[in-house]
Amino acid sequence: MVVTQENVAVNGSRRSSPQEIADTLRERIRVGELKPGDRLPTQAELAEEFGVERGAVRQAVRALQEDGLLSNVSKGSPPRIAAPAPGPTEPQPTMVGLAPRLAEAFSARQVRIDAACLTAETLMLALGEPVRLIHEGRIHPESIDVRILLPSRDINLAFPISVDRHSDDDPVHQRWLAQRNAQGHVLRHNLNALRATHGIDVHVTFRALPFTPPVKLYLLNGTEALIAYYMITRREELADGGTLDMYDVMGTESLLFSFEKATGRRDAAFVDESQKWFDALWETITTDLTLS
Repeated sequence: MVVTQENVAVNGSRRSSPQEIADTLRERIRVGELKPGDRLPTQAELAEEFGVERGAVRQAVRALQEDGLLSNVSKGSPPRIAAPAPGPTEPQPTMVGLAPRLAEAFSARQVRIDAACLTAETLMLALGEPVRLIHEGRIHPESIDVRILLPSRDINLAFPISVDRHSDDDPVHQRWLAQRNAQGHVLRHNLNALRATHGIDVHVTFRALPFTPPVKLYLLNGTEALIAYYMITRREELADGGTLDMYDVMGTESLLFSFEKATGRRDAAFVDESQKWFDALWETITTDLTLS
């Protein structure tokens, strides 16, 4: 009588675990033994090859599917090897990188954009591209829902701030507040105008953060997250009555990093957690914001 142990086949060879099967198939995809468009061997064929039950094969196939390596996954036929996802693009300045991503997001029928930022300047400017495409009739969203988190006017900002002045009448703070309100008004007006010109159901809502955001975050249709770090620098700016010496950021020039759910589990987790973070802020410690 032959006594078998776990992970040992009756012929004496070691059984492969689902993880090992998945790793082997990943390597075959990597080196080109299995090419995009090829059908994966059937579960029966894989079970025979690796000396395992079909349940182990199903687990391995599921792991490949979660990694985005398979397409046409359905009952009745083996899945195919998916075309490789585009490699991550080099991060670009926010003003350069955001507009085309917004244009892509606005090609959906229901558009949802969430943003947390210091001002709405970059978003206001970048939205010009999808708005132009709508006017040209090249994209046709049915609804647009935009939620924006901006710092409250009542907090002491970490930046921008005068180098040697931290009082409530800080001229740098007043300059930021005027910009925050003006840019928000323009953004809302440009989107709301689409209601009258194209019959699109538009909603633009602002809420106030009780802190200075150290990064800017954009969430597009729940499938992509774009993040950029605010880089603080000391600079001077001419103003009425003199020169403002301040610690400030150039948000349009900060590098924008993109994470897409379709890229894989790691990026998908980042998108999901970023959305949860935004929603939690929106529903808890933020307050109504009125653009004066």
